Amino acid sequence: MKKILLTIAIVFSATMMAQDVKPTFEKQGNLIKGTFFYDNGDIRQEGFYNKEGKLHGVWKSYDVDGKKIAMGQYANGVKTGKWFFWNADKLSEVNYADNAIASVTTWSNKDNVVLNYKN
Repeated sequence: MKKILLTIAIVFSATMMAQDVKPTFEKQGNLIKGTFFYDNGDIRQEGFYNKEGKLHGVWKSYDVDGKKIAMGQYANGVKTGKWFFWNADKLSEVNYADNAIASVTTWSNKDNVVLNYKN
């Protein structure tokens, strides 16, 4: 019984340590680039903050396989302009105005659209 408990404790500790992937922050010009990771070390999300700490500029999100699933712009913490969301065989273009959705257009593979553009 003690061996089983010890084994469970070791596995639990190793799992907890593997989940401790901290984000990185680096200064780039007047902005701070933030990069957030999955437990396996792959990039989950990356983008920029302005000097007030608000989201600013391009932000990108990736799935666990490294495929881009979202890309858009912030202006001083407010979603702005066109955002793109990739989901299986669909691409959704969401237009934001005043931090609210103004319109949504969705395409599928049948529309001959590039579905996962890697930038």
